[in-house]
Amino acid sequence: MHTIGFVIFPGFQVMGFTAITAFEIANLALGKPAYDVTLLSEAGGLVPSSAGFRVETQAFGNRTFDTVMFGAGTKIEPVTPGLVSFVRQSLVSSRRLAGPCTGAFILAQSGVLDGRRATTHWLYAKELQDRFPRVKVESDRIYIIDGPVWTSAGMTASIDLALAMIEKDHGLETARTVARKLVVYHRRAGGQSQFSVLLELEPKSDRIQAALDYARRNLKSVLSVEELAEVAHLSPRQFSRAFTAETGQSPAKAVEHLRVEAARMLLEDSGHPIEVIARETGFADRERMRRAFLRTIGQAPQSVRRAGSISSP
Repeated sequence: MHTIGFVIFPGFQVMGFTAITAFEIANLALGKPAYDVTLLSEAGGLVPSSAGFRVETQAFGNRTFDTVMFGAGTKIEPVTPGLVSFVRQSLVSSRRLAGPCTGAFILAQSGVLDGRRATTHWLYAKELQDRFPRVKVESDRIYIIDGPVWTSAGMTASIDLALAMIEKDHGLETARTVARKLVVYHRRAGGQSQFSVLLELEPKSDRIQAALDYARRNLKSVLSVEELAEVAHLSPRQFSRAFTAETGQSPAKAVEHLRVEAARMLLEDSGHPIEVIARETGFADRERMRRAFLRTIGQAPQSVRRAGSISSP
C-alpha cells in the first residue's frame, strides 16, 4: 500500500483535496486499498481552512510515508522551522515529495528545490523565482518531476499531478479509469501550457482580435502580415504597429505561438505522424516545427509526445 501524508496548515485552500479524491477513486478502481491518506499538520488537531471549516489532523511525529504532499493556500504563508525540518526529513525518508501550487514555496523555503526544475501557479511564478533564485522555475508547465520532487501549477493541476502519480504506481489504464470517474480528461502532459496563447495575448481592439481568430482558424495558410492586415482592415504598417502595441508580440511571433499550441494539442491528443501535424499547423515540415517548439517551450515535439500519453481514455 502507498501511504500518503498530506500536510496542511491554517488557511489551507480546500482545492488541494482534489488530489486526495483522485487517490480515493484509485482505490475504488483497483478494488483494494492501494492508497492510505493521512492528514498532517505541525501541531495536529483541528486546522482551519481558507473556507472557514476545520479538519482533524495528526501531528508530524516520527511516522514515515511513501509520498508526502504539501497543501497550498490562497496566499503565501510563512514557513515555520518545524515545517522546514519535516520537509527535509521527508526528502530522506519518503519516495517522493509533492508541492502543488503554492506548496512549491514550502519546498523552496526548505531548500529541496535548489538546483531543481519546478513550477507553481502562474500568478506566483515570478515571486517564486525572485525569492528563490537557485530554483529553476518554469512558469508555463502543468507539473514538473525532478528526481523525487514533484511540483504543479495551481488549482485543478493537482489532479493532473495525482493522476501522473497513479499512472506511475499502477499503470496507464488505472489512471485513465480514475480520470473517467472524475469526469476529467486523462491527465494533461506536464509540459502543457497553463493558459492558452489567445488568453495571454488579450488584444484590446476588435480588429486585432479578428485577425487572431482568423489566424487560429487558418493555421495552414502562410498568414503573412499583409493577409492578417487585410482581415483587420488596416494597412500592413498600421496593423504591425497596432498588433505589437496591443499584444506585446509581433504578428509573426504570435502566429508561431498559435501554431505551437495547436501542434502540441495534436501531439498529446492524437496519433497523427509528426510530419502530418507539422503540415496541418502551418509549419510545412517537422524541422521547422522542431525549431519553433524549442524556441517557444524548450522541448522538441518528440518529447512532448512521449510525455503526453496521447491515446484517448
